[in-house]
Amino acid sequence: MILRWISAWGLLAFSAGVWAVSPYIQGDPVAGGSAQVVAAAVESKLKGGGFKVVGKYFPKTLTGYGVVVATDDAMLNEVGAVGGPAVLGAAIRVGVKADGSVAYTNPDYWYRAYFRKAFDKREAAVKALQTRLQDTLGAGKGQGGDEPPGNLVNYRYMIGMERLDSSKSKLAEYGSFAEALKTVRDNLAKGAGKTAKVYEVVMADRKLAVFGVAMNDAEHNDGDWIKKIDMQNNIAGLPYEIYIVDNEVSSPHGRFRIALAFPDVGMGQFMRISSLPNAIMEAMGSVAGVEKKPSAEAWQQ
Repeated sequence: MILRWISAWGLLAFSAGVWAVSPYIQGDPVAGGSAQVVAAAVESKLKGGGFKVVGKYFPKTLTGYGVVVATDDAMLNEVGAVGGPAVLGAAIRVGVKADGSVAYTNPDYWYRAYFRKAFDKREAAVKALQTRLQDTLGAGKGQGGDEPPGNLVNYRYMIGMERLDSSKSKLAEYGSFAEALKTVRDNLAKGAGKTAKVYEVVMADRKLAVFGVAMNDAEHNDGDWIKKIDMQNNIAGLPYEIYIVDNEVSSPHGRFRIALAFPDVGMGQFMRISSLPNAIMEAMGSVAGVEKKPSAEAWQQ
């Protein structure tokens, strides 16, 4: 927050023409009824617009909310070309509410954060995707907060917190991409770390993969923690991800990923979920096949 204030004021002082970017864009509402009904209507729209739907997510303790996840072939080519953690940009997420409300991830926001210095060369592709999404889902107001675009290139919530390329994101390393992929798939299939798979996007030729992961444990389940920070209307920030680059399995650190998804949340709100980043990394570590080390108490028994 402090870093964002400093950066924002610096940019404002530099140019009166500075703008800010929101993480989500409101779409045209559809007929309500239930989150599942609204999601079905959105899925139909996405398919009609040429997108591929790869998953849907309805957090167990958050009745009336859901997410539809899609991909776009043209953008997947750009994601693959950038490589590395940019694979997180493979998914386009659309949040839905039972009342018919729709809001989707803003390409101009998320790809600035994931493509970083490679964004400028791919800005035309990002704008093309944004136009297609607007034509398919509607082009309403931005929501979920905002960030000066310059902040997104090397985003972190405040000084000292993790960035996209933090070394803390790495969870495990295997002998090959195939071994890493099998490990993650197998562990998600058996619910390791009390998780479940929401979607997967695999670019085997690039040795890249990303999975959307639902967190279902009693203490840190997605429906409960997003309510604690009062961000359920920005449900398109979910689900969390685990990704593979070559033979390494990683997951974006919570202090980066949660803050990126919900930039409008204040430090007081984040303190309500202060244990969540470590809980996420532990859960994702289980999915990545990281063996838990015995606690001191266990050694004493």
